[in-house]
Amino acid sequence: MRAVEVYDYAVVRVVPRVEREEFINAGVILSCQRTGYLEAAIELDEGRLRALDPHADVDTVQRHLRAILAICQGLPEAGPIALLPYRARFHWLTARRSSIIQTSPVHTGLCGDAASALGRVMDRMVRPLPAPRTPT
Repeated sequence: MRAVEVYDYAVVRVVPRVEREEFINAGVILSCQRTGYLEAAIELDEGRLRALDPHADVDTVQRHLRAILAICQGLPEAGPIALLPYRARFHWLTARRSSIIQTSPVHTGLCGDAASALGRVMDRMVRPLPAPRTPT
């Protein structure tokens, strides 16, 4: 039986027009301090983004979202932030900012496997909800 681990996560939001404060959830950053896990998952729904702002620069948004993935992975091409210890990267990525890419407040959970937890949080917070079942 796996030990239960504490993890922290934040939802990655795309805010195409910051002044309107409208956003869509586009990913999750998850960190488990004890195991040294830091990973992000990104799934941008371009149709929903264009519904909020038909003039959104999707290529720029995608580039910034890819940077989050690279920073989590500690890739040198992601710049000096990617070279920080993983908890410092998590805190830098989840710091409050007023830009097109923002994160939710940090939340905490319990899991037996951080990668599985990342998938569950993506299902709950980012991926489209399943259609309601109709009674037969």
